[in-house]
Amino acid sequence: MKILVTGGTGYIGSHTVVQLIQQGYEVVILDNLFNSKIEVLDKIQKITRTKPIFYKVDLLDYEGVSQIFEKHKIEGVIHFAGLKAVGESVQIPLTYYNNNITGTLNLLRIMQEYGCKTLIFSSSATVYGMNNKSPLVETMPKDSTSPYGATKNMIEDILEDVYVADNNWRIVLLRYFNPIGAHESTLIGENPNGIPNNLLPYVALVAKKKLEYLNIFGDDYDTIDGTGVRDYIHVVDLSNGHIKALDYAVKNKGIETINLGTGTGTSVLQIVEAFEKASGRKIEYKMMPRRAGDVATCYAEASKAKKLLNWEATKNIDDMCRDSWNFIKNIE
Repeated sequence: MKILVTGGTGYIGSHTVVQLIQQGYEVVILDNLFNSKIEVLDKIQKITRTKPIFYKVDLLDYEGVSQIFEKHKIEGVIHFAGLKAVGESVQIPLTYYNNNITGTLNLLRIMQEYGCKTLIFSSSATVYGMNNKSPLVETMPKDSTSPYGATKNMIEDILEDVYVADNNWRIVLLRYFNPIGAHESTLIGENPNGIPNNLLPYVALVAKKKLEYLNIFGDDYDTIDGTGVRDYIHVVDLSNGHIKALDYAVKNKGIETINLGTGTGTSVLQIVEAFEKASGRKIEYKMMPRRAGDVATCYAEASKAKKLLNWEATKNIDDMCRDSWNFIKNIE
């Protein structure tokens, strides 16, 4: 079965490509390399002994995407591609709406044209907004606190409408929480272009003495130590969830929304402590005021994934921090 992975050289995409190849799928990657690096293809090849077909194409390039479907009999799509920085989305909302929404609409039109109706969509826990209380359940009302979150919400709504109009689609919306960690080979992991948006790359930069200290936003939340609590999930567990979702979609027409998380919350200070243990280095930090839009606690109710996909997270915070450090410590 030939699967198109949009954003397949990115952090989660590359780990998912590795697992797809190891499970016997043929993989075609589409990526514009905006937030990833071409060298990832060689690393995927080292891990799997297979170099996936790659196209440097942007989803906004309708003709370029169409040509991929023309050349290859794509039977399913895992859709990661999109801009994803919450803060940046507030500053340049039109760019986010155009890129994430228009790109997805192009993809869906082309899939429909070529009779490809199996889609796994990379959604996010941001769709739960500020007002739902953890653990977050798939049936809770949706909201958004940023243009980035709004694009995820809109795409979910679009996909619901696509299925209502044509019940032959097989769609799984995966709402995932906070991916960290890296592949055990240490060849692939989170290595964003430019300034990191996520916690772990920042922590790692402090551990490597590239930054003097970590800013922690808020120490007065109603949590175990006053810092924000999130559901951190190992990227290998997360990518395995996409394989399980694809296996499910191939067998079942319909649309399902499924959380991918551990079901356990971990505070920022607990992450810092675990990373100090993994790296053997002191992580200096400074407490800063809360950021607008941050919730105190956010973690998943993850039983639906176990029931429908036979999936659950297997790795703990120590595993995540160890694998992150083993990857990051060798990067210049």
